[in-house]
Amino acid sequence: MKQYVVARPLYSEDAFADEHEKIHRHHKTLRHHVKQYFTCDLKRAKNAALSLLPFIGWMRIYQLKEWLLSDIVSGVSTGLVAVLQGLAYSLLASLPPWYGLFTAFFPVIIYFFLGTSRHISVGAFPVLSLMVGAVVTRLVPDEGPPVNITGFEGLTSDEQRVMVAASVTFLMGIMQLAMGLLQVGFIVMYLSDTLVSGFTTAAAVHILVSQLKFVLGLVVPGLSGPLSIVYTLEKIFVQIEKTNVCDLVTSILIMGVVFIVKEINDRYKAKLPVPIPIEVIMTVIACGVSYAFNFQVIYKVDVVGRIPLGYESPMAPNMQIFGQTAVEAFPMAIVGFAVAFSVAKVYSVKHDYIIDGNQELIAFGASNIIGAAFKSFAASTALSRSAVQESTGGKTQIAGLLSALIVMVVTLAIGFLLEPLPKSVLGAVVIVNLKGMLMQIREVPHLWRRDRPDCVVWVVTCLASILLGLDLGLAVGLGIELLTVVFRAQFPRCSVLANITGTDIYKDRKDYMSIYEPEGVKIFRIPSPIFFANIDFFRGKLVEAVGFNPLRVLRKRNKALRTIRKLLKKGELQMTSKGLLLTSSGPIEESEDESNMEELDQPTDFKDLPVQVNWNSELPANIQVPRVDVHSLILDFSAVSFLDISALKGLKAALKELIRVEVEVYIVACDEYILEKLHSCKFFDDEVKSSMFFLTLHDAMLHILEKHPVNSENTKVCEKVITTATIHGNQCNGVSSLRSRDKFVHVSEPETKF
Repeated sequence: MKQYVVARPLYSEDAFADEHEKIHRHHKTLRHHVKQYFTCDLKRAKNAALSLLPFIGWMRIYQLKEWLLSDIVSGVSTGLVAVLQGLAYSLLASLPPWYGLFTAFFPVIIYFFLGTSRHISVGAFPVLSLMVGAVVTRLVPDEGPPVNITGFEGLTSDEQRVMVAASVTFLMGIMQLAMGLLQVGFIVMYLSDTLVSGFTTAAAVHILVSQLKFVLGLVVPGLSGPLSIVYTLEKIFVQIEKTNVCDLVTSILIMGVVFIVKEINDRYKAKLPVPIPIEVIMTVIACGVSYAFNFQVIYKVDVVGRIPLGYESPMAPNMQIFGQTAVEAFPMAIVGFAVAFSVAKVYSVKHDYIIDGNQELIAFGASNIIGAAFKSFAASTALSRSAVQESTGGKTQIAGLLSALIVMVVTLAIGFLLEPLPKSVLGAVVIVNLKGMLMQIREVPHLWRRDRPDCVVWVVTCLASILLGLDLGLAVGLGIELLTVVFRAQFPRCSVLANITGTDIYKDRKDYMSIYEPEGVKIFRIPSPIFFANIDFFRGKLVEAVGFNPLRVLRKRNKALRTIRKLLKKGELQMTSKGLLLTSSGPIEESEDESNMEELDQPTDFKDLPVQVNWNSELPANIQVPRVDVHSLILDFSAVSFLDISALKGLKAALKELIRVEVEVYIVACDEYILEKLHSCKFFDDEVKSSMFFLTLHDAMLHILEKHPVNSENTKVCEKVITTATIHGNQCNGVSSLRSRDKFVHVSEPETKF
């Protein structure tokens, strides 16, 4: 085993500061930061342009011969999938299918110029589409009149729905763009992987239920709000006998074939040059069969129907809809960005390049704003489509641009070929692509075994999102997640440490067998920041660790002093060679004068007594004072990252209480920032001094053992332990009695160097 030996002086924080001069750093003022922010030069303008238009950076290093062919293959493959998913996800948004083609085109073009990820495929995302659909059906329900909104007059139901979807998408884009400009991309960090997993699993359940009406060929009105999934299932099962057998058989066949081929793609992806585009193949086959056998007329199958060629003229968003949908737009903005950023981060790590969260917000914000102006709905990215773009060899967003061109060809020229496509086929494709999200439920047993608070977050988020809707469910999940963070910080696992035999290492005394604890010394560790919410918990755990309440002991001692002074004044207590002797034979009552409770909390004052009282010895007149066996307490602050003002006050009060009952307190491994804050907040005074701070836990322990050697007359075993042979040139004489878990071991003439 490798070993090391270190010989150095014993350092308190003050001693270390005296011996090692620090570099004085000039901190910039707020005025300097503002001035620097608004200062512009050529270099900064160039960096700003590259930051705002990231495509310039990767186009400059584009390897035409090596990358172009791969991007072309990837773009064609991704474009075919994007066409199909655009049509399918439009159904989730409760819109006519061809509007999904707009979502697969306009946002992709904008992201090409502004996005920092080279591999994600921008477009419709099922969870976002479903959230848009919930807003659409709330304002323009399938049954009953729409909400009274100026601008709906003279429009058909589909046109009203398109206006709602475009307006809420526009508002979502404004929120994303604003967050990007304000540099708050870090907000996605509050959505943990556990929360996102539970949320997307619930979304998959919603998507599955929403597609049942297409798979079964039923007419079920779209519902939104709490328990909408329950009401939807009720409406489906009430009319289950009306199921269209042709739709059901077609869907089962499509799902079976697509599922099997997708499994083959996953299993043999290393051997296949490109994944088999089974969804596209089955869609083409289903479209041909439907046209040949006239499914729409003979079997009453609901088909995609007329797809207008070309793009529609842009439209302005409806401001009244903004007010109606602001609550739903914000979670949509967060979810859309969080999912896209998570996928982008996976590929950036895999291909070794950097993505910028704030620039991604700007890119998606602009994509959704411009896309909404041309009647597309909320865009993010889908893992399955991005996987196609990356796995087929895509190197840059040139592949995304080419996929948009494929979508444009379909929109402008050959969209009519998809008119006979049964909607049940689109529903089947959507359902079979939910496998990845639905299988996330397998994480629950693992989370329960590894981290139960995280498991609670997953389960609560999932159930709340299923029952209350995706927007409220996300809010509930985020609240539960923040509560777990608060509870972990407010109730940390505090511990009492002990020395590991023969080392300068200190661990939780409950976890190890070979430990030693000097008598009268306690080492207490709190592994979290100390702030207003946990300072009382910290003080309670500290009292539990030392084994007594210092404030109660202090009050008992001051009450005892009152009694002693009273007896001395009456002459019932006299000073003898053996100490204070009681001369009265009558019963003596402890002083119960509570007229000035503040005096009981002050340090014990022996100035008018002929002798200083030893509180651990037997006191005269049967005065009872709790015994204090701890003479030194070490507080390990190595895991304390900050203290707030409330914590400073509470910590100072706790330290004073301990010091006033003659317990020496040492604080070790304190962060420089915290020390500076303590000095600036006038933390130190005549009782709480900066000399109590030591560089390391071992420095404090050596100082204590030098100051408090414990003699033992019956020493039989001598072992090397934690102190050094020489501390600042002074030999540590005497015998230290150390506590072992199984026995008491005594120490004499320590020799080990560190």
